[in-house]
Amino acid sequence: MIRLSLLLALASLPVFLSVELLLWLAVPGLSGVLITLGSVMLLSAFSALIITGLLGVYKIIVHSMLDYFSYKQRVQRRLWFVHARQDQINHLFYFKKLQIKHINELNRKRLLTLNNRKHIRLLSKAINQDLLPIKTKLPGTIYQQLQQDHARYRKKQDIEALLMLQQKISSLV
Repeated sequence: MIRLSLLLALASLPVFLSVELLLWLAVPGLSGVLITLGSVMLLSAFSALIITGLLGVYKIIVHSMLDYFSYKQRVQRRLWFVHARQDQINHLFYFKKLQIKHINELNRKRLLTLNNRKHIRLLSKAINQDLLPIKTKLPGTIYQQLQQDHARYRKKQDIEALLMLQQKISSLV
């Protein structure tokens, strides 16, 4: 089809040259017919070329659509989708695991703090109960010093210091 359009275009060139020759020889009637013939040949060549191009584009589009909707391509797209979804679920699982680990760590710290406060409170009560019976046996300055130490350690939430104070009080008895 392309060869035909090229042959028509090339064949129109000698027709136009012969028109020029006839006009130079002063034969106007025949030159008008040849101009029309050359124009029709050139127009036919370009029309054939355009039609060939449009048919080629149509053929490519149809072939691409058939290829896109083929069984092989559908299966390939489905596999890509499943793979992408699996990756997405793996990422979601990983981040959910991190979130749960973080929440558990926060809960553990909160429970540890509450447990420490409870033990400090119980230890403080035990120290108070240990101090009451020996209040009369100790000099006032030592007793006040022990109470000040007790209040300071309890305020700081220092378990080790409270335990050492309890041992000190036990050794004084």
